[in-house]
Amino acid sequence: MSGTLSLSRTALSEYPPGKAMSQSTLNAEFERVILPHLNSAYNLARWLLRNEHDAQDVVHDSFLRAHRYFESFDGSDGRAWLFGIVRNACFSFLRASKIQQIPTNEDLDLRSSGEASPEHAMMLKEDLQALRDCIEALPPEYREAVVLRELEELSYKEISVAAGIALGTVMSRLNRARIRLENCLTAKAKEIG
Repeated sequence: MSGTLSLSRTALSEYPPGKAMSQSTLNAEFERVILPHLNSAYNLARWLLRNEHDAQDVVHDSFLRAHRYFESFDGSDGRAWLFGIVRNACFSFLRASKIQQIPTNEDLDLRSSGEASPEHAMMLKEDLQALRDCIEALPPEYREAVVLRELEELSYKEISVAAGIALGTVMSRLNRARIRLENCLTAKAKEIG
């Protein structure tokens, strides 16, 4: 995915409609606007699909699609536009596969700015795993809203654009997702304590 992509369309981001850009200018524009969001796109796909390899495949396909349809990009927000492509590809993949995938066991990054004691590290690992489990238990549309807002730090408006839903729906999904997360984390805390 890190290779240079060949573009053959015009972008509308900084140029008047109908004014064609050279191939090298178009390549540079795509790389400037879209490529910086590769890791964020993968992060979204990973959370939605819950499988590392499927996420890689979907992100690769999404970048090819973004390249192919770069002419439809209006120049407003490349990150939200790309996330819209990635989320649609993820949901299409989920509908096609019709399976709930089992999350992979990834090692958690336990770098702590405060204490470095083994007890603190173990508690942090358990808390992070509980949060991860609760996020993964959310329905896909709630999980998507949480990942885009809390992990990718998109504004409500950017989420609305990326997901293709009304701003009120974004707020509603986030509210419901947060309530479910709180209930899930409370239940997990009761199990431990």
